[in-house]
Amino acid sequence: MSRTPFQARPYAASDLPALLALWPACRPAAWQTDFPSPTDLVELLAAPEVAARTQVWVNAAGQPLAYALVDAYDNLWFDRAPAGADDATGAALVAWGIACARRLAAASGSSAALDTACRSEDHARIALLKRHGFVEETVRTLQFTRSLAEPIPEPALPAGYTIRPITGGAEVEALVALHRAAFGTAHMTVAERLTWMAAADYDPELDLVAVAPDGSLAASCFCAIHAAENRLSGRDDGVTDPLATHPGHQRRGLARALLCAGMARLRARGASRARLGTSSDNYAMQRAAHAVGYRIESQRIWLRYATAG
Repeated sequence: MSRTPFQARPYAASDLPALLALWPACRPAAWQTDFPSPTDLVELLAAPEVAARTQVWVNAAGQPLAYALVDAYDNLWFDRAPAGADDATGAALVAWGIACARRLAAASGSSAALDTACRSEDHARIALLKRHGFVEETVRTLQFTRSLAEPIPEPALPAGYTIRPITGGAEVEALVALHRAAFGTAHMTVAERLTWMAAADYDPELDLVAVAPDGSLAASCFCAIHAAENRLSGRDDGVTDPLATHPGHQRRGLARALLCAGMARLRARGASRARLGTSSDNYAMQRAAHAVGYRIESQRIWLRYATAG
């Protein structure tokens, strides 16, 4: 295999504008907002531990043409400009990710797995990953969309429940606890949630919660309109994702109610379409999305590399 003509080095904060400028050329128009989008990349690299797990590939002039990172949950993400679309650069990006995951596993004294995802129709990336030992998993991420030109149902809430925006930073710990309980995961931290709220296009009126009769947070729906992503895609999209319902308040229609409330607010702010993503094994979320008019637009497959054990 030939060597990549580009030089790899650790990420520096000064690289961010150049990495964000890669997006129009890195992906087809319909894929511009796939994770990690420009908004996602800013949020990811705001975490010092993720910035330390990021590598950039630069040309002879020092201009970044590709990056790869391993996030806090051992997921590999990478993008590259057409100038870095050769096999050698692709191999270098994936090989670096595997080496990074191995170092992290060795440092923790345990075996680990490295995951990544891409569009199901991105055959070139899938082939690249499989050549390096990644194995396709059964789970997929389903991307739903819904036109906001269609009628939006009024939120239907159980007696005693209300929907409102969050009250600010004072509720962040409760929001994180709700998210973790809803998904049975530790994949949310206070610092991560605060990063979302520090984004330039964060709108506190779109950060919604359903409140139970006793005043506790029963469900949440993070809605947003990302102007930078819309400029890339040429759309006027809003997002209603992530949405989480506490196990003690599930099967009461709260997800559907929050989606309806979120869509109405997005439309009032000029969005013409809403998007959300969910796992192929999250049947409750799929039912809620279908019930209020969302339809599957695309799928992303997940692949895994066992770093040890």
